[in-house]
Amino acid sequence: MRNFQFAGRSTVHARNAMVATSHPQASLAAIETLRAGGTAADAAIAASALLAVIEPQSTGIGGDCFALYQPKGEGPIVSYNGSGRAPKAAHAEWFVEHGINAIPLTSPHSVTIPGAIDAWATILRDHGRFGLDQLLQPAIKAAEDGYVVAPRIAFDWKNGFEKLKKGANTARYLLPHGEAAVTGDVIRQPELAQTLRLIAKLGPDGFYKGAVAEDMVATLRGLGGLHTLEDFAGHTTETTTPISTNYSGHDVWQCPPNGPGITMLVMLNVLSLFDLTKYAPLSVERFHLEAEAARIAYLMREQHIGDPGHVDVDVIRILSREFAAEYGSQIKMDRLLDLPSVSPPMNPSTVYITVVDQDRNVCSFINSIAHSFGSAIVSEKTGVLLQNRGAGFRVQPGHPNCIAPGKRPLHTIIPSLATENGRAKLSFGVMGGQYQPVGQVHVLTNMLDFGLDMQEAIDLPRGLHYEGVYQLEDGVPAEVVEGLRAIGHEIAGLSVPHGGGQGVWIDWDKGTLTGGSDPRKDGCALGY
Repeated sequence: MRNFQFAGRSTVHARNAMVATSHPQASLAAIETLRAGGTAADAAIAASALLAVIEPQSTGIGGDCFALYQPKGEGPIVSYNGSGRAPKAAHAEWFVEHGINAIPLTSPHSVTIPGAIDAWATILRDHGRFGLDQLLQPAIKAAEDGYVVAPRIAFDWKNGFEKLKKGANTARYLLPHGEAAVTGDVIRQPELAQTLRLIAKLGPDGFYKGAVAEDMVATLRGLGGLHTLEDFAGHTTETTTPISTNYSGHDVWQCPPNGPGITMLVMLNVLSLFDLTKYAPLSVERFHLEAEAARIAYLMREQHIGDPGHVDVDVIRILSREFAAEYGSQIKMDRLLDLPSVSPPMNPSTVYITVVDQDRNVCSFINSIAHSFGSAIVSEKTGVLLQNRGAGFRVQPGHPNCIAPGKRPLHTIIPSLATENGRAKLSFGVMGGQYQPVGQVHVLTNMLDFGLDMQEAIDLPRGLHYEGVYQLEDGVPAEVVEGLRAIGHEIAGLSVPHGGGQGVWIDWDKGTLTGGSDPRKDGCALGY
């Protein structure tokens, strides 16, 4: 239990419904949607649309989303893949011929077709009571009347200043008075408000066809992009069956590839070879095992995972215990495994939303524009900031994640859901690019192995083993840092924290909900 002499945030408790987002206004919008009779799907999309305005460094209608939805918190779970594709003209050979060996983060070639809007409409079709016409109203109001910049958003805005100065149309839309926004500034985006109104009126056609699509294509082609109106008009959302593994008596669910959730599941399978309960949550052993499991899982992802519409991904074999044991059985507690080095591109900016409504419908939902402020390309007339998810492609023919016409890049954003005996137990996610699989494992094992509550599990200090260096938050005790160094880990401190998480825990016996939200962000959990 939390030591209240040094208490951080408390968990949030309610009986009817619970939401958790990275911004208080988004949490409030979700609650208001639920009180008006909306479902978990309605609430998640109202919150996501608002965040697409008020947290522009992390998300937007020019980005992608994934979601898991379990009606009534029991039975089959549905996975929604709202990720966009490369233009039909994006042949790997074209990039090689033009001397492009890696896709630059602020290049028009980094912009894949935004998938969020169509995914929102698809989720609402299946599970909503309201339409985009109603659910986009908070976002429209914020863009039209103005919103107040929150502290963490201001921090990211300052860090993104140089990028925004050089971007296409970004200075006009995202640098008020020529400077980065600061805490307390009021930001208005009337052009984005008008775009949102058009989507509210026409649905996805208001985004993927007509004037908005024409402006996005014209902006991108003017910068040398390969996009066409047909690329936008042909976009669709994929509805699939999620993938899972069992850990500590719980089935843990993820969206299948091209989502990267399989990375998290492989980590859990590796950690299942050990008894984490023998160690303290802040211990050398726990952090070492987590790092080794991550290194194995990320190597797997680099070698095997891409868009299954273009490459064969043997999910059954990868999620087998035998696959986990192939490397996991070689883990030693006094040294690091000798593994090939991989350097996956970082995509650090995302928003995660979790909602459980009065009927116990569960929505685990994530939306992103990839890197902070995405591609730094704003569609000239519409105010739409476009993602740079395509920078995650490889320009390496034969690689499972090599760019190709109509192909979806290997993603980083992953919503998660844990069930027990078929019932939803925990809807959660941890934002932060390549950290997300590690963050989800960290939070889940904090709860299932170490008995921490929802908020404690989110608060606990974190680490990410990335590009040969173990990046540890300041809260990791000095003796743990030195212990990790002693067994061979190269350690680096962090100037910013790892990601941000939200979660809702369902207690079916008591009929209650427990929410938590990360102090590393501006958000909160709210319930009623």
